[in-house]
Amino acid sequence: MKRLKNFLLLLAAAPVLAFASAGGVHLDKAPVNLADQDSLQRGARMFVNYCLNCHSASAMRYSRLQDIGLTEEQIKDNLLFAADKPGELMKVAMTRREAKAWFGAAPPDLSVVARSRGADWLYTYLRTFYRDDSRATGWNNLVFDKVGMPHVLWTLQGEMVPVHKKHGEHDVIERLELAKPGSVTLAEYDAQVGDLVNYLVWMGEPGQLQRKQLGLIVLAFLAIFFVVAYYLKKEFWKDIH
Repeated sequence: MKRLKNFLLLLAAAPVLAFASAGGVHLDKAPVNLADQDSLQRGARMFVNYCLNCHSASAMRYSRLQDIGLTEEQIKDNLLFAADKPGELMKVAMTRREAKAWFGAAPPDLSVVARSRGADWLYTYLRTFYRDDSRATGWNNLVFDKVGMPHVLWTLQGEMVPVHKKHGEHDVIERLELAKPGSVTLAEYDAQVGDLVNYLVWMGEPGQLQRKQLGLIVLAFLAIFFVVAYYLKKEFWKDIH
């Protein structure tokens, strides 16, 4: 029984241990607002244009984007590049065997990446790529050291370079500086990444907002019913007490 208890405690702490192993990097708060349909639509556009080239989202259908305010015609005209019909899944043409041969490992499916990694992790990760000539891709990342993924959004953000400082006998990265501007300002890039992360959070559980709203309605009903039940009980038992 004691072993089982220790195992359950270790299992519960696993996500915390996983985040602690990321090197103690501070994670910035992601601007997640699932009620902001404009943000979700911009995030969906970012996802299709920049992520869906290599990463699939095989648990999501294009037609589900109607839940964030897009019409079927808008989906067909603006987002349907890797499929023929809105009812199809968000898959890429590249097979896992091809991906492994080209990149060394198949890019992970992003259907529930926000649930596995966390919104703050994704928001910080996508904003902390920096130039590193020692890497095969030419890029590294503060949150995910020695990352194999290149910085696919570098044309937007620009090229960041690390500024080192002495920490004991070692050089550590103190901050990142912009060495070569991208097509947007850093503030605009942060906003675009925020939209993308917002969409990834929504995609991980499209019914999340409705579920929470329904939960509030159920709690309100139970609260009202409790009052009614209490007075009914008093009425039924008044002659006994």
